Amino acid sequence: MEKWIGEAALREREEASFEELEGAMDRAVKQTEDNLRLYQGAFPEANSVGGFYPTGKNTDWTSGFWTGELWISYDYEKDPEKKNFLLSEGEKAVLSFSRRMEERHYIDHHDMGFLFLPSCVYAWRLTGNRTARETALLAAEQLKSRYRAEGRYIQAWGEMRSEGNARLIIDCLLNLPLLYWASEESGRAEYREIAEMHTETTMRHILREDGSSWHTLFFDPKSGEFSHGATCQGYQDGSAWARGQSWGIYGTAIAYRNTKNADYLRDFRRISAYFLSHLPEDLCPYWDLFFGDGDQEEPRDSSSLAIAACGFLEMSKYLPREEAEYYSSLSKKLLKSLIDHYQVKDRRQSDGQLLHGTYAKKTPFNTCKNSGVDECVIWGDYFFMEALNRILRPESMSYF
Repeated sequence: MEKWIGEAALREREEASFEELEGAMDRAVKQTEDNLRLYQGAFPEANSVGGFYPTGKNTDWTSGFWTGELWISYDYEKDPEKKNFLLSEGEKAVLSFSRRMEERHYIDHHDMGFLFLPSCVYAWRLTGNRTARETALLAAEQLKSRYRAEGRYIQAWGEMRSEGNARLIIDCLLNLPLLYWASEESGRAEYREIAEMHTETTMRHILREDGSSWHTLFFDPKSGEFSHGATCQGYQDGSAWARGQSWGIYGTAIAYRNTKNADYLRDFRRISAYFLSHLPEDLCPYWDLFFGDGDQEEPRDSSSLAIAACGFLEMSKYLPREEAEYYSSLSKKLLKSLIDHYQVKDRRQSDGQLLHGTYAKKTPFNTCKNSGVDECVIWGDYFFMEALNRILRPESMSYF
């Protein structure tokens, strides 16, 4: 048995039809609206447990994804009464993020984009909510404060310049749109400059020769010189963590959108080719691209497919016609797999959007503990809805 179908076979796969995409989005929006009534202002945690999300306060790095589902639903919803309900709940969520920023609750990390783009920037774009705008600008300032000039990168976690924390991770490419937005909104060039320098440092070191990616880059804490790469959340150092690879796909598309640097187009093609050549028969990758068909004991990560679809749709806006059509078509093929095999269609099964995600899986070779293995993960739910909305509402402003 072949582990992966290969990119050539992928070209023969069927796209999701407009009706299938629309039906999937209708289900996702209804699920979001039902969850709003169920959660009563609480925030779902990062992953489901037995298919259902525990809820709590707005404290995790993932809280923005749930609010992003809400704003995408508001953007898509046509019924006036339901739209007003979503608006009211969205405004309450903005106030929660405003308090979180003012009180500095759990913001000493790089995930300010994941938190404040889909919550506050979307609210500003869609409704003109000025509290959302001011909160997002404060969040951008917080993200900027984590920049380490000696290495030209944004430190991922931990107290600044503390021992063992001279590192970045590939995920941070998706936090940088907050800085690009803040630069345009405020007229201050330093936000853009830091985003560009962090991207340049990341892409200089994050890809291996075969187009696979490291998860983490470590630097000398004093000189800022690059030390080494590691795959802390994947199977092992030589493998490619599936979600990290998809962060790279979407991240290089965002980098190219904002800089038009041809190097990032080249990087996008390389990282995408590796991802696409490591998909199993049903197109949804295993949690690490080391695995494929025949490794049924290993879990999938449906979230990585949703993230990749968003990246392909984003980059298709800037490519020559034939290549743009290829990536646009590809996104619909990936979404068909998610709709047919992974979307939740019965609330008795789960209150999430996408089944079979994986937050983190422990192996003898990584630093993880098992968390959200074969569960819904909130970012997978969000990016699934973003990808659908990108196709159904191409004029929408609800994207990273």
